[in-house]
Amino acid sequence: MPNTAPSHDLDRVIHAHSHSVLQLNTKRFDKSPYFDKWATPSTIFGIYNTRLYPVSFGEDVIRHYWKLRTGIMLYDVPEKPISIQGPDAIAVLERALTRKISDMKLWKARYAIACTPQGGIIMDGVVIRLAEDHFWYVQANGGFENWLNLLSEGMDAVVSDPQSRVLQIQGPKALEFLAKACPGQMPEKFGYFNAGRFSFNGMEAVVSRTGFTGEMGIEIYGNPANDPHKFWDYLFEIGKEFDLEMGAGGSMTLRRVEAGILDYDMDINPNTTPYDVGLGALVEFDGANFIGKEALQKADRRQRLFGLTSQTGIPRVGTQVLDGGVSVARMTIGDWSPTLKKGIGYALFDKPEGVAGAWVGRTLKIKTPDGQMHDCNIVELPFLDPEKRIPRGLEQGLVQAPA
Repeated sequence: MPNTAPSHDLDRVIHAHSHSVLQLNTKRFDKSPYFDKWATPSTIFGIYNTRLYPVSFGEDVIRHYWKLRTGIMLYDVPEKPISIQGPDAIAVLERALTRKISDMKLWKARYAIACTPQGGIIMDGVVIRLAEDHFWYVQANGGFENWLNLLSEGMDAVVSDPQSRVLQIQGPKALEFLAKACPGQMPEKFGYFNAGRFSFNGMEAVVSRTGFTGEMGIEIYGNPANDPHKFWDYLFEIGKEFDLEMGAGGSMTLRRVEAGILDYDMDINPNTTPYDVGLGALVEFDGANFIGKEALQKADRRQRLFGLTSQTGIPRVGTQVLDGGVSVARMTIGDWSPTLKKGIGYALFDKPEGVAGAWVGRTLKIKTPDGQMHDCNIVELPFLDPEKRIPRGLEQGLVQAPA
């Protein structure tokens, strides 16, 4: 294992995302159509969108992290596309989401959030325009399909579940892999947040240039008409040239935190407004009539969620951030960054500003689970690549895994 963290903390890096493990009957939870290809008796599962997903295989998380940064990794993720189709599809989405949808071009994708009437975030996800009157909203965790159905009452639009399971192939070789898997089908410009239909050896799937890692990557939206075993086997047959492996949640989470990507339920929830967490740019008031508009027009525009770094300590979920011995924030996520070689995470402050003013630039304290106090610095997010040059494909060959 590369020596990327203090040796006494490596075991916690590997288990950073584990919680109490329980035996669980799967009757009310959906298994992936690819489940039999990767599940083992030792796999630890999580539940998201009532879908089981692998939290851990007991894998070397750090090795997978560097493979994600230098090659490609595959992740079977529990994101859930929802179909909105009909003459009023745009009206439904613009009632639900805080961004304009009507100006989206065909086969483009757009990140968008939904709010409560009080302005709290109840969902984040990616909109994909498949046709003039047909969209997918790839949602995070929660019952958003029911919410869209309520908002579509009296409108000419059908909200449905296309029964698609998503595979993310992430890393700098992702587009090269797609070109080999779907020969002759790559558009001349298949840019960041573009999408399209592709045939994988005769098996059709929607693919988007998106992901949850901050790396260049694609997401493949499985078609229930395809034989999932045949589809999986084809991906890994093509993947031999790239030494393709499947990862669990650990390596993906390490990378998404470095990239400043927020996770619904962990970092954002109905108790946080878009302004609290730095997503105010996703609130578009002009001509809009979305749920929560009035509350957000009156909301405090100051931010409460920031990055935190520590040279000596590793923040964990729930770790308290102290200012003069007083708790002023808690960590929503935290880990050791193999690239930055320091502890990093997101601190959600109780108030936008402290007694001494703005939080960014301050040196505070964290108390780690072993009872030790460590200095920490409050910084703007993201920790890496603020211009998103990596997922756009503008940064190549700059990352080397340690020997």
